[in-house]
Amino acid sequence: MMMSNKYFVVTGLLSSLFVLAITIPSLWGQSLSHPPTNRDWTKIDLVKIMTPQKSIIKAEVADTPAERSQGLMFRTQMAPDHGMLFIFRELDYWNFWMKNTKMPLDIIWLDVDWNVVHIESHVPICTKTDDSCPRYRTMKESLYVLELGAGMAERYKINLDSQLTVK
Repeated sequence: MMMSNKYFVVTGLLSSLFVLAITIPSLWGQSLSHPPTNRDWTKIDLVKIMTPQKSIIKAEVADTPAERSQGLMFRTQMAPDHGMLFIFRELDYWNFWMKNTKMPLDIIWLDVDWNVVHIESHVPICTKTDDSCPRYRTMKESLYVLELGAGMAERYKINLDSQLTVK
């Protein structure tokens, strides 16, 4: 029995689609996987971060686009030993702003090894109702950003090049 070229083309296309259907989900999972650590961030709501002085900060984890977008907006206070840890999928120059944030903050950018690469201290609230609030950013790439109440970075002796530890 002789098979037409059309049969081989269709079979080849179907085989290719099958391979893609199997491969893409695993590639997708890798490209959107969590930062290169041993931790599964999807199962954590609160993480403990140890400062250079061995103090512990309890930080809420913001690791989805919706959680990162919401951040600490509309909150009026935060315990001195609390913060919010923003976890990104890739190193970048992440911008932050204070729109709808009702308390001043310290914003701390961290690299993949949890080294502090930039700090904005005592960032004031922004009362503007449009999108003209100032943006704060680092000049070095970061993977994590930690927000604390204003003055807490100094209190915990967190400085440029300090290394934090996640427990």
